Amino acid sequence: MSCMKTTLKTYIVSDIVNGFVYNELEGKGLFGLSGKLTIQPEYQRNYIYANERKEVAVIDSLLKGYPLGLIYFNNTSPDTFEVLDGQQRITSIGRFVTGKFAVKDDNGLDQTFGSLASDKQTKIMNSEMLVYHCEGKESEIKEWFKTINIAGVPLNEQELLNAIYSGKFVTLAKAEFSYSKNSNIQKWNTYVKGSALRQNFLSTALEWVALSKNQTKEKYMAEHRNIADITELKNYFYTVIEWISTVFRCVEKEMCGLEWGKLYEQYHTKAYDPAKVAESIKQLYSDPYVKKRSGVFEYVLGGEIDTKLLEIRVFDDVVKQTVYNQQTNEAKNKKVSNCPYCAIGHDSSKNKIWMLKEMDADHVTAWSKGGAPEIKNCQMLCRPHNQARGINSVLCYMLY
Repeated sequence: MSCMKTTLKTYIVSDIVNGFVYNELEGKGLFGLSGKLTIQPEYQRNYIYANERKEVAVIDSLLKGYPLGLIYFNNTSPDTFEVLDGQQRITSIGRFVTGKFAVKDDNGLDQTFGSLASDKQTKIMNSEMLVYHCEGKESEIKEWFKTINIAGVPLNEQELLNAIYSGKFVTLAKAEFSYSKNSNIQKWNTYVKGSALRQNFLSTALEWVALSKNQTKEKYMAEHRNIADITELKNYFYTVIEWISTVFRCVEKEMCGLEWGKLYEQYHTKAYDPAKVAESIKQLYSDPYVKKRSGVFEYVLGGEIDTKLLEIRVFDDVVKQTVYNQQTNEAKNKKVSNCPYCAIGHDSSKNKIWMLKEMDADHVTAWSKGGAPEIKNCQMLCRPHNQARGINSVLCYMLY
């Protein structure tokens, strides 16, 4: 049974932002209430409103007298608190009153807090903020934190996990992977989607290292929660990044967001000639029949066998209908099956005329051997034979 207690209190902005400190390097609003309030405890996400319309909207709301919604503080002692919900709004206000950004006035001119008319400054500083003070066990506070949205921006998965498993490990991991000024971010963005502030690099690093141990990300974080050492996490992430950039000399936009952790585990023990890899990538990128460029990299790593990764352009419906009609007419004249493989067989399908919907278009000469998806290179096969042909092709390659 929950024993978390809540008490509603009213503050004014001038109290909340008294002693406000903002760390530009880490993107954090740190303190308020004359040092009694920790604005961004470890389980909180980084400040994501900076340089966006949302932080301007917070100030506009104050100037227009609109309510900002409830704020929640967690009581860490009788006289100290940390923000449970509302850090984005509080940081926006603190950044504005300390001159970090401007808003437009009625004439469309930029106005910082210092250049605002004194009555508007007073209106902002005297604006009331309703705050619930919450007291309870850590597990209760964390569970409550999971259930709430922060100023209309839901927490993403990694932000929630950082809250649940906050501790020494998360603190160090965020310092490495959630630091927006990290000089490695440009390289990381070549292979990993997202941003440092939304924890995407940290999430990816955790996924990769957990995969290497056949664990979930949650289990890995739980095991390391109170360990003040992220060496393994860093080393594995940087090793995967280095492996990618060594094997693939090219930098293509389709490389971003691939499952590189899985690919590393599957292929890093194989030797590759980067020059040959680069030439293969170049040829595949210039091939007009390759529809899925993002599959090129796994295709090359896997020995250029699985063409399904490339989604090779198939024969269109007109070509399939034309070839089907031609094969069927010839088959009926010869009293054999319209599937070339059935026609030379000895079973009950030797004379069977398959319907179009029962057949698949197949390359006479495989795409990998230069065969193009053109009408002269198309043959219609019954599905059983077409599927068997695909399996036999893979087996022949493996035996070879």
